[in-house]
Amino acid sequence: MKLTKKFGALIAAMSIAAAVVQPAEAGGLAGFNRQSLTTAKRMQEGRNVMAPFAFIRFCTASPADCRVSREQTVAWSGSVNALIARTNWQVNSRIRPTNERSDTWRADVSSGDCEDFALTKRRHLIKAGLPSSALRIAVAKTPSGEGHAVLVVKTTRGDFVLDNRTNSVKLWQRTDLRWEKIASAENPYIWRKIV
Repeated sequence: MKLTKKFGALIAAMSIAAAVVQPAEAGGLAGFNRQSLTTAKRMQEGRNVMAPFAFIRFCTASPADCRVSREQTVAWSGSVNALIARTNWQVNSRIRPTNERSDTWRADVSSGDCEDFALTKRRHLIKAGLPSSALRIAVAKTPSGEGHAVLVVKTTRGDFVLDNRTNSVKLWQRTDLRWEKIASAENPYIWRKIV
């Protein structure tokens, strides 16, 4: 039984990676064709807004997770594509979703809510070598009006969203989210309104 489960998980992971790693001409990430990837619209950031207080507490407790880098964009490649897709799937599979009563943001947990997924993905991608300033936490509303946090990866091909509600990595404008604010690239304590 355990072997069957592991084999099933391995097949699922390989299927996700294969679907995501296709060349842009063949559909590419989340089914986008080459045209839509090369002309992807970037998130527009407006005025400074207050950072979520729980995020500030997280950065105070875990300063290594909140360092910035000089590079603010990831150079897009097949290996970056595969790394992002694999990380999204692995973290979504490992953390059991729960609605926490307290608003405590944490990384590398066994159970948690949306911001815990986003922070864990960010930590894993930084460890894998992606620049921290290109990996930004954003806050939005779901179609039902629920507050939601995700990880946005700023790349040369557009801004991609890693969401715990789906294993598909999507361009930010292709999600069902109503965007509110995002951590700045220069200082995670400063957030900006998404316009």
